[in-house]
Amino acid sequence: MAGQADPGTLADFSLEELGDIEITSVSKHAERLADAPASVFVITAEDIRRSGVTSLPEALRLAPNLEVARVSASFYAISSRGFNNGAGNKLQVLLDGRILYTPLFSGVFWDTPDVMLEDVERIEVLSGPAATLWGANAVNGVINIITRRASDTQGTLLGASAGDRERNYALRYGGTAGAASYRIYGKFFERDATEQAGGASQDDAWHRGEIGFRADWGTAADGFTVQGATYRGDLDGPAGDTEIAGTNVLGRWNRTLASGGATQLQAYFDRNDRDVDNRLVGDAGQRLQIYEVDFQHEVGGLQRQTIVWGINHRAANDDIDNALLTAFLPAERSLRWTSVFVRDEFALRDDRLRLIGGLRVERNSYTGTEVMPTLRLTWKPTGSQLLWLSAARAVRTPSRFDRDFFRPSQPPFIFAGGPDFQSEVANVYSVGYRFQPSSRLSYAMTVSHHDYDRLRSIEQIAPFRFIIGNKMEGDATSVEAWGTLQVTERWRLSAGGAWLDQHLRLKAGSADPAGPRLAGNDPKYHWIMRSSLDLPGRLELDASVRHVAELPLPQVPAYTAFDMRLGWHANDRLELSLTGQNLFDARHVEFNAGSAPSQIEREVRMGIRWLF
Repeated sequence: MAGQADPGTLADFSLEELGDIEITSVSKHAERLADAPASVFVITAEDIRRSGVTSLPEALRLAPNLEVARVSASFYAISSRGFNNGAGNKLQVLLDGRILYTPLFSGVFWDTPDVMLEDVERIEVLSGPAATLWGANAVNGVINIITRRASDTQGTLLGASAGDRERNYALRYGGTAGAASYRIYGKFFERDATEQAGGASQDDAWHRGEIGFRADWGTAADGFTVQGATYRGDLDGPAGDTEIAGTNVLGRWNRTLASGGATQLQAYFDRNDRDVDNRLVGDAGQRLQIYEVDFQHEVGGLQRQTIVWGINHRAANDDIDNALLTAFLPAERSLRWTSVFVRDEFALRDDRLRLIGGLRVERNSYTGTEVMPTLRLTWKPTGSQLLWLSAARAVRTPSRFDRDFFRPSQPPFIFAGGPDFQSEVANVYSVGYRFQPSSRLSYAMTVSHHDYDRLRSIEQIAPFRFIIGNKMEGDATSVEAWGTLQVTERWRLSAGGAWLDQHLRLKAGSADPAGPRLAGNDPKYHWIMRSSLDLPGRLELDASVRHVAELPLPQVPAYTAFDMRLGWHANDRLELSLTGQNLFDARHVEFNAGSAPSQIEREVRMGIRWLF
């Protein structure tokens, strides 16, 4: 029964079974991870449980193809293949098919999305462009968070953890009603404020509560799902406090067709409110409502082809309560995105050589029509090897910040959005290889080259006057690799990391005084090593070491973090754990967002998971 403290051995989930995990992020239809021709890493439910993490951003640290930096108690900078900053905007993030990025800056407020981690089935982390399938903003990657079906979360589950820096409490009940399975849950957590180097508090404590539900009828391939949640949170800050609140509801209908194909119809509503009490720039607020309808059809009855196509429409109504010193003008804006895509995969030679082509045409409120094609060639010389080549074009369409942001709120403006700001463009070329030479070893590697054009720049048009433009370009080469070794039946090792060589430059005629320095603050490389060991007496010991190279500007020294978790299964339904994070040092900085950056401190927590 899902959610129980199962003391099974690591061998119960072999490397072959890991390769057989079905994912959807690469092709928009179910396929084995071992057959997916892309740089994709899957964080499993077992990975999350055995890591001892307590939030989605912390769980994302397990993916070696992501750079995750904690800025403060509630603020994270997360990216793939560069451009990591406080307003990262080239990463598409979804939770059960619901897009999480805000049109305010085309990034994610990481204090907003949450879920009971015990309900997460897997997190698919795809690095590289995926705009053909997932639309604009899927430029450098996709994070696809997928939760369990309600039928897999039956019974009552109590989860709690408490330590010297944060407290977490969650309660879930799953049952059945006629032909439906359902679950309801509630969770609350509080995280203490971080500190500056001298020990002074940053006054950035974080409190958040959420209640939600999910109900499923039928099966995943032929059934109906409805789910929703409502949340409220308080984020303290040195210049004032922020209150957040929101509600979302989603419905999804899947149907298997007699021809062997399948259809999916999904719709959701998402409301997010944010009220900022800021003593420096004045009070401000946002009321954002998003509606989306998505239809997808996988064509059946084809012998050597797999064709998937779909239509999507997304609408956002954004209403800003402007501050005295900053403003979005107009304060109210309605935005629309409408697109159609098709993906065609067909065998060239006895299924070992396959050609994949795709195209998305998307129309948005700012720049009109954008075209995002992709072409991929895959070769599978043996059942345990896969080689692929790919070329793709992705765009990052304008956000409200690019077009509508002004400072101060009344003319004359010192800083202004660009009325002619165009979509940023990335042309990406990749080669990848995945191999499982034995039942004990598997690994994957991807090398990519990115050509960027029309990147955002800040153009000086007069003394003390600036406007947002598109006069930056550049290129980047990235290498991502990871592997897993089953040392013994009870001991598994895994390691992975990424290397980035990025060169950004201003175009001729640019008057950006800062140059490319503000485009991102990325480490040259980062890596993670993990060990999972089953011990006698229903004990399990997990450890991980993460290293992140220095950040160039603002400069942040390299750091190494060591985490460890000891778990004990008292029986099949009760699990106790002790988790230590950042055990190598008392504190370190992960991202510099000001003159006195937050120190991320050592933390120890005790936890309980009880299914009854």
